[in-house]
Amino acid sequence: MKLEHLDTPAALIDIARMQRNIARMQAHMNALGVAFRPHVKTTKCIDVVRAQIAAGARGITVSTLKEAEAFYAAGVSDILYAVSIAPSKLPRALALRRQGCNLKLVVDNPTAAAAIAAFGDQHGATFEVWIEVDTDGHRSGITPEHENLLDVGRILHENGMTVGGVMTHAGSSYELDTPEALAALAEQERAGCVRAAERLREAGIACPEVSVGSTPTALAATQLQGVTEVRAGVYVLFDLVMHNIGVCSLDDIALSVLATVIGHQVDKGWAILDAGWMAMSRDRGTSKQAHDFGYGVPCLLDGTPLAGYVVSGANQEHGILSSTEEGAHAGEADAADAANAANAASITQRFPIGMKLRILPNHACATGAQFPEYQAVAPDGQSVPWMRLQGW
Repeated sequence: MKLEHLDTPAALIDIARMQRNIARMQAHMNALGVAFRPHVKTTKCIDVVRAQIAAGARGITVSTLKEAEAFYAAGVSDILYAVSIAPSKLPRALALRRQGCNLKLVVDNPTAAAAIAAFGDQHGATFEVWIEVDTDGHRSGITPEHENLLDVGRILHENGMTVGGVMTHAGSSYELDTPEALAALAEQERAGCVRAAERLREAGIACPEVSVGSTPTALAATQLQGVTEVRAGVYVLFDLVMHNIGVCSLDDIALSVLATVIGHQVDKGWAILDAGWMAMSRDRGTSKQAHDFGYGVPCLLDGTPLAGYVVSGANQEHGILSSTEEGAHAGEADAADAANAANAASITQRFPIGMKLRILPNHACATGAQFPEYQAVAPDGQSVPWMRLQGW
């Protein structure tokens, strides 16, 4: 189906851009001599994952057990569940492993490690568990030199579980915007995770895998000595936050939301779209960066960005498109003055009722989560539906 005929709002994946992004990351990982385990939480789409595996990815990373169940059913067996496991979810994890799924669990504290060990002993099961390492203070994990690292390792090892490796995520890379800072954090991430693995091995605990990754640090890394694999997710689609960080151009962003102009507020210089925050998500990640893109960047149907315009505001089902040059924002009814009146009136000519636009999102993961499916757009403009997994 041609884009002009799709109902809106709709989530679009530009196949050519997606394939280019996949090839770029895989080539970089191959050059660094490490395996690549993409994080599929960004797309939650088997069609995308098949393209990543076809390009050379080995295994996948998931953020929910529902993802693990769905992707295993689709034929992917090497799966890292990269969220510290809640004890109540262990029966689902065991069911997957008994079906043949090579599911790896993650913990970052002795209590959770003890719960896994007790559950495994109770059910005669051995779990492969990776220990999450905190290398940048971003969110969770155990710092490389903390005593809990060895405590967790010993609890698992001495109770018959397998310590499969250590993993870390340099999420603070999202706060950076220079190549030098990204390269430094990539090295900090690598060194910290490698050090954690060394401590476990020195304590007599096998730790075969060392897994690092975030999209910015994966692309910024220049050497990964001691690392066995890298994980990254948003790289496959990219978004405006990644653009501000400096790891992609607007032309690399493969995800957009198709929207229709449904009205105008001429005195304010607004065009009203049928894509509000229920379509774009409430993620305003670029508001904390050097360039605030509001709720997204409007583009023509061929993907060409419309310079000087932004989706400046959003209600549940309404998006507000305005000129960045006027300084008018959603809710500021008196911002436009007489000098901008002609420009404001021209909004009806530039964006007539019924016109369709593609909106580049702030955060691909959050925007994708608003939709049950994508429309995958081929270079000839034809689209086909790709289903997207939802829920936990």
